Amino acid sequence: MTLTQEKTIASRVRADFPILHQEINGKPLVYLDNAATSQKPLAVLNALQDYYQQDNANVHRGVHTLSSRATDGYEGARDKVAHFINAASRQEIVYTRNASEAINLVAYAWGNANLHPGDEIILSVMEHHSNLIPWQLLAQRTGAVLKFVELTETEEFNLEQFRGLMSNQTKLVSVVHVSNTLGCINPVREIGAIAHHYGAKILVDACQSVPHMAVDVQALDCDWLVASGHKMCAPTGIGFLYGKLDVLRSMPPFLGGGEMIADVFLDHATYADLPHKFEAGTPAIGEAVALGAAVDYLSALGMDNIHAQEADLTAYLFQQLAKLPEIRIYGPKPTPTGDGRAALAAFTAGSIHPHDLSTILDQAGVAIRAGHHCTQPLHRYLGAQSTARASLYFYNTREEIDVFITALQEAVEFFGGIFG
Repeated sequence: MTLTQEKTIASRVRADFPILHQEINGKPLVYLDNAATSQKPLAVLNALQDYYQQDNANVHRGVHTLSSRATDGYEGARDKVAHFINAASRQEIVYTRNASEAINLVAYAWGNANLHPGDEIILSVMEHHSNLIPWQLLAQRTGAVLKFVELTETEEFNLEQFRGLMSNQTKLVSVVHVSNTLGCINPVREIGAIAHHYGAKILVDACQSVPHMAVDVQALDCDWLVASGHKMCAPTGIGFLYGKLDVLRSMPPFLGGGEMIADVFLDHATYADLPHKFEAGTPAIGEAVALGAAVDYLSALGMDNIHAQEADLTAYLFQQLAKLPEIRIYGPKPTPTGDGRAALAAFTAGSIHPHDLSTILDQAGVAIRAGHHCTQPLHRYLGAQSTARASLYFYNTREEIDVFITALQEAVEFFGGIFG
């Protein structure tokens, strides 16, 4: 994608995001914290408002008009999500509050029933805490053993080490698709094929991939995949779990309550068919409807177009960061065209604390993230207490990157003058 094309797309979509048109500390907002959460277009905001203004009612429980409309919107969004990731059936999409809840669902419903002392769970050192702690708790409950894949010299998933870790004792592999710190894109299709060769199952944390590239769960052949709506232009409080139909059917319920039942007696109950077996209680109806609107919005832009634009921005970001010798970026380098990694850069600037950098950049209207990004074990592995992170989305521009680089350079010079 050329710069002219990037400008055309950005100028077209930025009008859809009212939050971007404001000043922070007297400066135009430059929002570069998209890996933490994305901004929401008017189409999504309007869908949420329209639901509460026109259709607000509980789903599945009434024959009146409002309940029917609410149910149609709620279930229609499920169809959109299923199509978006190419699930084989709408029954393979389970609504959750977020990806964290989706992973916990699998850990409890499948893990408790299938893991035993000595069974192995393979993760990587780059995992988000949400793809680490549920498996720690599962290992404590069942006596299973956790094993970890380390990084290559280019700070990517060590596929050869992974092959060596696999054994007939391995029952589960759970790995991030795109690292929120390293930006590397992990070969989850190949990882899954190796796991399946040993009879193990694979869960893919797709929080940083589903919003940014076309993801096809059938092509990946994963057993489960999780994502959070708030990272893909939808509201907070809504996410989803994809699971293969036969795998989900084999799993007992995760939570008990209304909606997940077929028949209830005083001493026992039978459970609803998928996906409702895993959706106990009144769900986040408006948020699910808005998730459907977000899927419509992204689909209309085209995920390949989004990926191409972000690749162009990634190449430009890394070109500009390379001009600052104090900056150390973690993860693999992109290709000259920006492919090969996500549109984010986690970095340090010598001895300057990332929180100090973030504070100075905020004074220039630039929003970045500073900290361990919910990857404390990875930061220890890298020997970094914390990092600063700039993360892009399709509504960002090269001009915003220029503002960021200028503010970053000034911040480095400012702290260099103090500590130099």
